[in-house]
Amino acid sequence: MKLEARSVGWATGARRIVQDVSFEVTPGETFGLIGPNGSGKSTLLRLLAGLLARPSGAVLLDGEPLTSLSRRDIAQNIAVVEQIAETSEALSVRDVVELGRTPWLSALRPFGAQDRVIVNDALEAVGMAHMTQHRWATLSGGERQRVQIARALAQRPRLLMLDEPTNHLDIHHQLSLLRLVGNLPVTVIIALHDLNQAMGCDRLAVMDEGRMVACGPPGEVLDAARLASIFRVKATRLRDPADNATIFRFQCPGE
Repeated sequence: MKLEARSVGWATGARRIVQDVSFEVTPGETFGLIGPNGSGKSTLLRLLAGLLARPSGAVLLDGEPLTSLSRRDIAQNIAVVEQIAETSEALSVRDVVELGRTPWLSALRPFGAQDRVIVNDALEAVGMAHMTQHRWATLSGGERQRVQIARALAQRPRLLMLDEPTNHLDIHHQLSLLRLVGNLPVTVIIALHDLNQAMGCDRLAVMDEGRMVACGPPGEVLDAARLASIFRVKATRLRDPADNATIFRFQCPGE
């Protein structure tokens, strides 16, 4: 699925949180959003998903304005995993993941065997199949994150949006999740805090104070000057001899 943002913006009162952001995401691409805390990444994701009222500019899905689509149409195409996702503490893990099938159900099309298979596959994909009967209230932060990602996978979206999905996860599950997302046959927009993880994206948009200041391949946009000016760090570019991948070593200025 192709997504296009045209001069997208959003304000609360007199404060502009996102200002005049434009870019395109091509079908099948993994597009990363990076920037310091408060740069507007999470707000921009919510704008792209149609979750905020009274935005400026326009978001198009395969050429169709998001505003022309029903909530059901949007939910059948876009799944969003936000940083903080709460649900009823009485629900089980399976109950939460089954909610991902809601956009596809109706009185004429109730939950059935195919939906059960999709839910099982999603639970397996995030390593939570052994915890299906556990209650939401008993889960750790990392387990809740994995369940919410499984819910999004069960939605079978064409476009998956994730807001810092590796938060709360241990390193094994961070790497497993990023590998899973990278192998999905969908378009992905992902906000990331870890710049080394962001190197795995096809392209990156760099956000700073609500504006997009750069967009392009990771190796081009993450240069030493930009890392120093926006992230206020000194970065040394290194090469991993195991696979020739680029990684960064960061230091505070002056060290």
